[in-house]
Amino acid sequence: DFAERCFRQIEGFGEYGFPESHAASFALLVYSSCWVKCHYPDVYCAALLNAQPMGFYAPAQIVRDAREHGVKVRPADINRSGWDATLEPGGEGVENRIHPRYGEQLRSIRSRFAVRLGLRQVKGLREPDVERLIACRGAGYTSVRELWLRTGLTRAVIERLADADAFRSLGLDRREALWQVRGLSDTTSMERLPLFEGRDDAGGAEPEVALPDMQVGEHVIQDYRALSLSLKAHPVGLLRDRLDADGIVPAGRLPDLPGGRRLSVAGLVLVRQRPGSAKGVIFATLEDETGVANVIVWPKVFARYRPVIIGARFLLVSGRLQSEEGVIHIVADHLEDLTPLLACLSEDAVGAGARIDGALARADEVRRPIDDDIRTRRPPNSRLTRLLKEAPELTEDLRRLARQRGKVLPKGRNFH
Repeated sequence: DFAERCFRQIEGFGEYGFPESHAASFALLVYSSCWVKCHYPDVYCAALLNAQPMGFYAPAQIVRDAREHGVKVRPADINRSGWDATLEPGGEGVENRIHPRYGEQLRSIRSRFAVRLGLRQVKGLREPDVERLIACRGAGYTSVRELWLRTGLTRAVIERLADADAFRSLGLDRREALWQVRGLSDTTSMERLPLFEGRDDAGGAEPEVALPDMQVGEHVIQDYRALSLSLKAHPVGLLRDRLDADGIVPAGRLPDLPGGRRLSVAGLVLVRQRPGSAKGVIFATLEDETGVANVIVWPKVFARYRPVIIGARFLLVSGRLQSEEGVIHIVADHLEDLTPLLACLSEDAVGAGARIDGALARADEVRRPIDDDIRTRRPPNSRLTRLLKEAPELTEDLRRLARQRGKVLPKGRNFH
């Protein structure tokens, strides 16, 4: 009888207590996370960046949200960054940086620090190499070559740092730093002689070269390539003039528009969701420089535009706006892949030889029409067709560049 009563108690707990205990622990985690995010968005941002890869949002969205809440985010730098993201003094003045949509939260925010991106954010960089860089840093590095001699890091590692634009504290932008890195050579015996290791001028001085300035768009693309995010600008923001001319609505304006209106939005694809309980409905999230837009794609529309929805990284959506009690969606009925327009961020790449990432285009490559870059046939009067006609810099050479630029930006996270 005692054993039976014990079993019934365990059985009852298994039917009720197990999910109840999980609900309680999850509620505690949710409350704790919300409390930290509300009062200390600087701490919350740094913690999430240091826990990557994880969760629903990529680093670019974590940083964007923190900046909209008034947090100052500083770039990764060889003299100031550790492996992890850190907090630095100088984050006061939240009220001057917070986005108007979060103005009512200002009284709750207690952030006083700036977030310094960690070198873990640089793609391809290993933690032991960063630890070596920090251990030899001392009072700071004063030149690319000094860093190379003091740390013993390979040129490939230093090139990754330069490609991530991490030499700004030396007064060098990405292109200038890469130029100096390319000048390093392990084959010169004088470089490694003990007598000359402490001298910054060993090996002779290289003549100064006036390098052309990189365009903002090219910097942004390279930031995404090296760091998966950019603090300089948003890719869509650099194309806003063209989008505005075609009546494409910024995501930040959606809360001010009445429901039922037909409109178009465009943005980078952050998330695609196809829950099993949604009967084939796709939920997508697009991001532009003003915010995010949530999109609903019904199964029939998905069947028609499947390659575009799955493959596009820069997507245009047309449909009806649904807005009710602050919940805003766009019910899509037409979609287009705008990824080729990203080539317009690299206007300085146009020129003789059509150099793409340092390599000449193949002379025997067939120049395909721009339609081959789009994963579905477009009607002759589609928005992309008109936008491309208004973009004379999108030459035959840049059409290949467009495919490469599209691969740099995030593909979007897919959940089922």
